[in-house]
Amino acid sequence: MTSPAVAPPVTHSIADAAARTGVTAHTLRYYERIGLLDVARDPNGRRRYDATDLARVTFLTRLRQSEMPIRDIARYVDLVREGDHTEPQRLAILQAHRDAVVHRIDELTQALAVVDFKITVYGGSTGSIHTLHTESDCT
Repeated sequence: MTSPAVAPPVTHSIADAAARTGVTAHTLRYYERIGLLDVARDPNGRRRYDATDLARVTFLTRLRQSEMPIRDIARYVDLVREGDHTEPQRLAILQAHRDAVVHRIDELTQALAVVDFKITVYGGSTGSIHTLHTESDCT
């Protein structure tokens, strides 16, 4: 009895990977050039992105969207490559970044409340449920 043939893993071209992750091909090449990605190549030398690569790109994108500096992302990726024994350091990086993100969200929430207040002063409506600041906060 022969075992069923195992299908090769699905891979994607750089254009398809860009479309699936929402980043440009230029960004994908940049991430590879600076060592954030290590993408396999086909026999013709073309990049082939697998599911793990796409997941990493999505993760990197979320870190960048949340304003994590490239140097911190690079440090995190280096630690991942070093192995499981670096989990405490990776956790510390992510916790520090989370604290920064929460702080930034607080700042943006306060700024949004001021904008919402001014919109209502001019007779507009925001549909916002944010607490309005006093007029002295918003002049």
